Order: sequence, then C-alpha cells, then structure tokens
Amino acid sequence: MEPVNIENLKSFSKEGFRPNILHMGTRFKIPLICMEDGQFIPPHPGATGIFYVIEGTAEFTIAGETKEVKADSIVIAPQGTERGIKAKGRIVVIAFHIT
Repeated sequence: MEPVNIENLKSFSKEGFRPNILHMGTRFKIPLICMEDGQFIPPHPGATGIFYVIEGTAEFTIAGETKEVKADSIVIAPQGTERGIKAKGRIVVIAFHIT
C-alpha cells in the first residue's frame, strides 16, 4: 500500500480543467479535481458520485438544484443524476465515482 499525497498531485491550468485520475478500478474511479475560478464541469449524468471539497468554494448542481459548497463538505450525487461543478475561486475536490 502506498499512501496518496494530495498536496503533491494538485495541478491547475488556465487552459482548462483536466482531472488527475488517482485510481481506476473495474467499478470505481477516483479523480482529483483542481480548477481555477470560473472553470466548470457542465452537468452530465454519471455513476454514483461522492465529492469531498478539500479547498475552496464551488457551486454544485445536482439534479437541477444548485448550491454553494465550501471546503470540508461532502456532496453525493446518486447514480444517473446530472451533476456539474463550477469553481468560485480556486478549488480542490476529490471525487469517488462508483458503478
């Protein structure tokens, strides 16, 4: 077992958001989401998603409802619901996608 150091894996780009996939299995994926202010992931359906906001503030849209979420919060998106994220300043979020 090798622990994952999130601090060493943070990566931001002014060119656009790109997730850093920390781990991928047959039934799950763990992306690290690092976004600059205003960058976003448009609403889209997906597997069950559990999102832990490590740093910053983001607007999460889950099943058409938008809420501002701050660091140290968890958001859960049930399988098949549309979900999207918009950065309100620089954010770091770890996601757990489970099929």
